[in-house]
Amino acid sequence: MKKNDIIRLEIIDMTSDGSGVGKTDSMVVFVPDTAIGDVCDVRILKVKKNLCFGKIEKIVTKSEHRIEPLCPVSNRCGGCVYRHLSYTAEKQIKFKKVYDALTRIGKVDGEKVVDIIGADERVDRYRNKAQIPVSLNKNGEVEMGFYSRHSHRIASCDDCLLSPPIFTQISQTFKEFVTKHPYLIYDEEKHSGKIRHLYLRVGEKTGEVMVCVVVNGESFPHQDELFNSIIEKYSQVKSIVINVNKEKTNVILGYKNIVVYGKESIEDVLCGLKFELSPLAFYQVNRIQAQKLYEKAKEYACLTGSEVLMDLYCGTGTIGLTMAKECKELIGVEIIDEAIENAKINAENNGITNARFICADATKAGLQLEKEGIKPDVVIVDPPRKGLTEELIHTITQMEPSRVVYVSCDPATLARDLKLFEELKYIVKEITPVDLFPRTAHCESVCLLLKGE
Repeated sequence: MKKNDIIRLEIIDMTSDGSGVGKTDSMVVFVPDTAIGDVCDVRILKVKKNLCFGKIEKIVTKSEHRIEPLCPVSNRCGGCVYRHLSYTAEKQIKFKKVYDALTRIGKVDGEKVVDIIGADERVDRYRNKAQIPVSLNKNGEVEMGFYSRHSHRIASCDDCLLSPPIFTQISQTFKEFVTKHPYLIYDEEKHSGKIRHLYLRVGEKTGEVMVCVVVNGESFPHQDELFNSIIEKYSQVKSIVINVNKEKTNVILGYKNIVVYGKESIEDVLCGLKFELSPLAFYQVNRIQAQKLYEKAKEYACLTGSEVLMDLYCGTGTIGLTMAKECKELIGVEIIDEAIENAKINAENNGITNARFICADATKAGLQLEKEGIKPDVVIVDPPRKGLTEELIHTITQMEPSRVVYVSCDPATLARDLKLFEELKYIVKEITPVDLFPRTAHCESVCLLLKGE
């Protein structure tokens, strides 16, 4: 097998990132944009010892799961890896992804992984947040869209099908402005220019929109021209913010925000509660599915009104606050100061008086509360993709809660962490996959662990 060979391949499986898998002559071949059951002529792009990567040259026989993608850039954009599949097939793949990770890595009994909670009501236009890079191509043309797979190259996209129409409209106004003033666009290599990203948020229930421009500085020339145009055209815009990012980095947001119009945050409603959303505050991008996820987490927490509930990685308090009325006391922990301030405001706005929020690293906060003699009855964790540290798992189990509810965005790190929890006498009771991000490769899970003897 060598580069540029063309082989005929049947797709027999899918990877966790959405590529199809085929086998030939003891070689495993990975091919994006394929479906189980496809028979394709594949051009080999890269060859390693026991595996290689290819792309479709021709589809000989179509899989029964294949559909015509509605998005014209889905095969170039790094977002929707399942745009060419039926949603039924996508759910099956995501369930298998969670199931395989938990049973193979975590050695979890497969019967404890229950059916996936799908987004059957809506698989498009669900995102309440978009971070859109802007650059100039070699021809001096403005490009806005999303990064292509495994690259820092922008796949231009004027209308992302995952975003609401208001984002498309504001993006078009923004593109017209930077096309008129192209010298304002940030150049990564030279670390020059001003405008780096357009960042949009919407409160789906309230309709309030935030426009945030990520800037290499604290202002940019002609900004009033842009902002006045947005204000005049879009009455839903209640907040315009400049996010200051002067660093030579591919991290999108800086830590300083300058409000140039309206409020410093917008509001949304989730599980019957009002939440303030500032630019840096974490908030699930799919409100409808987030409500399903939080209801499952509440079910697993099994609160009766007498418990101390600890919410680690609490963000703006969304998960814990939706359960606050069912527990005696809520303690939320988050390392981002602005998110903690939002959490306190969210508690006050919803009349919740039994909540306390601590700005600290989760591990250090756990040790602090342990020293105070606080023994939570239920602990909820919703960590980033890298999962929990061993130190934090030990800290949680030493506090001896009767239940741990683990919300995970990566089944591999969840599986790894569950092994350690079980070594420390916490038994996996049940795991539910939840599809928060239809058409993408990502899948959330919520797991219930019970304290053993």
